[in-house]
Amino acid sequence: MTESFQNDERALAALGWTAFFADQVEADEAHLTPMRIATVHRARMGAVAVSGRIKPALPLGSKTTEFAVGDWVLAEPDTHLVVRRLERHALLQRKIEGGRGPQLIAANVDTLFIVTSCNDDFNPARLERYLALANEAETNPVIVLTKADQVEDVTPFVEQAAALQRDLAVVAVNGKTADAIDVLAPWCGEGQTVALVGSSGVGKSTLLNTLAQKTGEDAQLTGGIREVDAKGRHTTTSRSLHSIAQGGWVIDTPGIRTLHVSDLAIGLDVLFAEITELAPMCKFRDCTHMHEPGCAVLKAVKAGTLDPARIERWRKLSAENTANTPQSTGARGNKTTRTPGKRR
Repeated sequence: MTESFQNDERALAALGWTAFFADQVEADEAHLTPMRIATVHRARMGAVAVSGRIKPALPLGSKTTEFAVGDWVLAEPDTHLVVRRLERHALLQRKIEGGRGPQLIAANVDTLFIVTSCNDDFNPARLERYLALANEAETNPVIVLTKADQVEDVTPFVEQAAALQRDLAVVAVNGKTADAIDVLAPWCGEGQTVALVGSSGVGKSTLLNTLAQKTGEDAQLTGGIREVDAKGRHTTTSRSLHSIAQGGWVIDTPGIRTLHVSDLAIGLDVLFAEITELAPMCKFRDCTHMHEPGCAVLKAVKAGTLDPARIERWRKLSAENTANTPQSTGARGNKTTRTPGKRR
């Protein structure tokens, strides 16, 4: 590491800077200023650097959609013109129905807080989609159950969530109290970055205000839920990076109504490990686990050691992932990419 970066090493580390990013800086880039993208809007971005909040300038031809909150960039120290974006160690993104490319949710996230509430919003199938997203990005997922103070016993919610994936951390909090800070502290230390995802009305903004100790005009807007269906309205409309009292950083995201799965290579394998491990024992290598003789997965379902609801949800997500993931076809050296759902 060059002298310029050594001088700011500790301050940069507090922003989430690690050796992964430092190793990407070339010798002739030592004069550039590392900045972390804090907000992304249609025509502008905001960033945070050792010197404070900055408005970076984009070079001609660049678009804000190429950047995600949490990205690290190198910029000219005087003009704040972005020279280049550094490679990410993790990227959360999702497919948009009818969109040309994926929507970037957050970058360089260490832990993904998948937020759901202890009411009718709790949906195992939806939580599995978020888990697959986190697994694919190689980001540590944690299920955060909010509104724990509004139910007599949180145990059923905790047990259902914990059963969704092996070694999955699940915590229950009242997002309005300081106790939530202590519960989530293991993932919010200095230099660590967490992101909040979940449906509208589950308490993400409330949780952010507690973690970042935002009050008054600085606080994120919060909204209640409808009593009829426990659903909420969008109160967060854009992604943003905020400092946490314990020294870490939290990325707030708008509520996601629909989360499609696509381009998953390992996300589903990690999520459904009990099925992944049984598959090699099937009689046929291309077994669909639906009707084939000698299927180890169906045998486990029949024996009662595998939840039939899990295999049904695995089938649905696997089929959706296949349908949404572009496929390469043609002879070697002359392959073309076919986008699912589009005619040739």
